Amino acid sequence: MTRQHAGVLFGGILFLVVAMGISRFAFTPLLPFMRIDEKLSFEAGGWLASSNYIGYFIGALGAAFIYKRKKELLLGNVVLNVAAIIFMGFTHSFALWMILRLIAGVTSGFIFVLTSSLIMDYLAQHNLTRWSGYLFSGIGLGIAISGLFVPSIEAFYSWEGTWIGLGLLSGLFLCTTLFLWRRISVQDGEKLPKTDDTNIWRGIMPWLIAAYGLEGLGYIITGTFLVDIIYNIENLRAYASYSWVVVGLAAIPSAPIWMALMSRFKPVTIMYVAYILQVFGILLPVLTQTVWSVLLSAFLFGMTFVGLVTLSTGYGRQLFPKQSGVVVSVLTTFYAIGQIIGPVIASILEGYFKSFKAPLIFAGSIVAFALIILFIGQVLTQRKAVLLNCQQSEHMS
Repeated sequence: MTRQHAGVLFGGILFLVVAMGISRFAFTPLLPFMRIDEKLSFEAGGWLASSNYIGYFIGALGAAFIYKRKKELLLGNVVLNVAAIIFMGFTHSFALWMILRLIAGVTSGFIFVLTSSLIMDYLAQHNLTRWSGYLFSGIGLGIAISGLFVPSIEAFYSWEGTWIGLGLLSGLFLCTTLFLWRRISVQDGEKLPKTDDTNIWRGIMPWLIAAYGLEGLGYIITGTFLVDIIYNIENLRAYASYSWVVVGLAAIPSAPIWMALMSRFKPVTIMYVAYILQVFGILLPVLTQTVWSVLLSAFLFGMTFVGLVTLSTGYGRQLFPKQSGVVVSVLTTFYAIGQIIGPVIASILEGYFKSFKAPLIFAGSIVAFALIILFIGQVLTQRKAVLLNCQQSEHMS
């Protein structure tokens, strides 16, 4: 790992800090302040979140069709993303918020897929694949930054000033990456012809995609409303913002830790562990509402949701190393579909049952179902491989 390689990787980390940790997830700790000041309902918060995730779906899907001028398109999307963050603080119009969150989502989708693809390919070219997990630590770092900055800035400049401040910080990160990436050039990709070898819809991959989509649906309910839920528990209100810092701090080291585990054990087995821990973390506030239980829930959530992003995209790239862009895009697209649906369902459940427990129980159930889908996929894929080997052996004999 030379200084240049480290600089390229760090630039990618900063882009994920901006697109994921700030543009996307700063909304979570800011939502309680916006809801109080602007008299927004829980349902309105859900629609703002879903607008962002619809955009994320569009961006993630569109990134699959980009083979040329990746670096330039990536930088352009980061500029638009930063602008969308800043302008959130300059308007009180719900309609404009919906548009700005949509723009932030579209650009975040492009940034995540293009950055992941570029960095993973770059590291693979220099035999540094083992470092790829560090890229996704940018998500946790961004969450920790938003968790720390939001309450401190909001105390002096309200939620409007917080959006502007976070946008200016994002602009600083953009300039830093521009400097770090000034000497690297990205080769245009090639659109591979459709053959059996390039078809990703085979083996365990469809099951991995389905499970990842369900993970997107389940995790995002906690990811969107965790701080708001804790804020509305009177005796825990003081810990609401701290819970988001805990999520970020847990997420920062999680990516390299899960990648290290995946290199030592079977990837799917490690994913089972991550799914089980996440289900427990999501349901913990339903079972008990103490300071330690909600902070443990936040820790397990941060540790596992970034871990599952890392494990799923990393394993997908292992299965199809020449199609990293398509693999990451397809996985992220299905993840984004789940994210669109999740906040809306959570809002409906909360409105019907008048309790935060209902959406959390639903979220935990969905993530548990994702685990079951992945398990079924592994069993069927292994059984098919055994049958194929037997047929080949009989044919040879």
